[in-house]
Amino acid sequence: MSKPPKPPSPSAPPPAPSNFIRSIIEEDQRSGRHGGQVTTRFPPEPNGYLHIGHAKSICLNFGIARDFGGRCHMRFDDTNPAKEETEYVESIMSSVRWMGFDWGEHLHFASDYFQQLYDYAELLVSRGDAYVDSLSADEIRACRGTLTEPGRDSPYRTRTPDENLDLLRRMKAGEFPDGAHVLRLKLDMRSPNINLRDPLIYRIRHQTHHRTGDAWCIYPLYDYTHALSDAIEHITHSICTLEFEDHRPLYDWCVDNLPVPYRPYQYEFARLNLTYAVLSKRRLIDLVESGCVDGWDDPRLPTLVGVRRRGYTPEGMQLFCERIGVSKAESWIDMGVLEQAIRDDLEPKAPRAIAVLSPLRLVIDNFPEGRIEPCSAPVHPHHPEMGRREFPLTRELWIERDDFEETPPKGYFRLSPGAEVRLRYGYVVRCTGFDKDDSGAVVAVHCEYLPETKSGTPGADSRKVKGNIHWVSVDHALAAEVRLYDRLFAVPHPGTGERDYKLDLNPSSKTVITAQCEPGLAGAAPEQRFQFERHGYFVADRIDSQPGAPVFNRAVTLKDSWASRG
Repeated sequence: MSKPPKPPSPSAPPPAPSNFIRSIIEEDQRSGRHGGQVTTRFPPEPNGYLHIGHAKSICLNFGIARDFGGRCHMRFDDTNPAKEETEYVESIMSSVRWMGFDWGEHLHFASDYFQQLYDYAELLVSRGDAYVDSLSADEIRACRGTLTEPGRDSPYRTRTPDENLDLLRRMKAGEFPDGAHVLRLKLDMRSPNINLRDPLIYRIRHQTHHRTGDAWCIYPLYDYTHALSDAIEHITHSICTLEFEDHRPLYDWCVDNLPVPYRPYQYEFARLNLTYAVLSKRRLIDLVESGCVDGWDDPRLPTLVGVRRRGYTPEGMQLFCERIGVSKAESWIDMGVLEQAIRDDLEPKAPRAIAVLSPLRLVIDNFPEGRIEPCSAPVHPHHPEMGRREFPLTRELWIERDDFEETPPKGYFRLSPGAEVRLRYGYVVRCTGFDKDDSGAVVAVHCEYLPETKSGTPGADSRKVKGNIHWVSVDHALAAEVRLYDRLFAVPHPGTGERDYKLDLNPSSKTVITAQCEPGLAGAAPEQRFQFERHGYFVADRIDSQPGAPVFNRAVTLKDSWASRG
């Protein structure tokens, strides 16, 4: 297995399911709005790692651009230098490419537009549409009002345009400390939409920026930057999550009241809510920094670097995003939907292999010592074009511990005293006894094989048995580290109410064992995926695997074992 077998040729992907955003774009194209152009953007903040929720946005924005013959920009909203790092930029770009998308020449940063955004700010000040406020953050918050009470004007709202322009330029020159002043739009402090109550558009931050260094010490805020960056880049359809719906009037005000080169439009969809997981950036940071997980790429985390290391595929992630659809309605998606999409993607293309996860020695007493008999099995049972694999049968084998019962329950069809089973791809064997250690634990099972029953030989199927167990040769098995990953949380909604969400962590979310594997797995390449027969889908770890010594992570079980738990 040093070279991955060629998977079956995939059939043409089905057309993307319709949704309300696609319907809007189709109507725009019929009416000629935007001249038939479709330009979207994916605008992450470079202050962390992308997670599964971002995958939905990636698939939506890049998928729409692809399907309508347009383009999707990758734009980093890098306006908070205190939290942003080049490491995050590189990780985000890598994850988007891993998901199967590319932006070509359209890589942009909000910091590309800092001078233009500042020039727009001076224009607003000179027109009397913005002012420098010297209230503290707490005072601004107190004057903002509530959903039922209007806000109150700042005492600095009456500053003249000349006074405001002088203060803004001195802010830019670095004369004032952080928090001394902010720049606000002069809109309506009594608006029922709190986002229109003189929103902040600039703040002082004496921080070195990951791209512009110390060239700036005032930075624009998201709502202002987002709208104008879209207009500068000629974005036609600015697609956001639903929490920005109440911000849309501010978006529209910015692009309608400044001499921007293009008029974009914003649309909102419901973000992804996934059971048995947390997608809050704050909680993800907490899990990493508190040591609850083994870093941002821990396979139990819903980060894209985590699910990639776990063995999920970009095609499976895209399939998941297609299945959950796009709507305005907030809802919860069960983790089982994601896991089934990964199974459905891996099933037709993952090579099969045998791995014994809980080894128990089986001795075939009538099999000659030193004899090595080759056995053959398909790489994939439904795709003969993927070829066959061979492994040796010898006198002593490893079998699964739960494939033997000294006193079998009713309906148990595997090995027990006197019972016959088939060694998968090998012979029928009859159990003749077993050995125990001083503690009473079974340490070896004895059997005899029936020579005329080898799989694939004439007449082998005449011996009918109900049990079929897998095995590997003791002398030839590859001892490999296997990490059995499960859901990180034990309940669908961690931290409900006032409960500490960490109390809901699943103590069995990671189990590390040494498995005995068929010898061909020694050639497994990092990120090569397999179905371990009876156990699930596994991947050779992309970080810890070494030539001839792969480490395997369980991506997903063969069936949803959580559904039966309620």
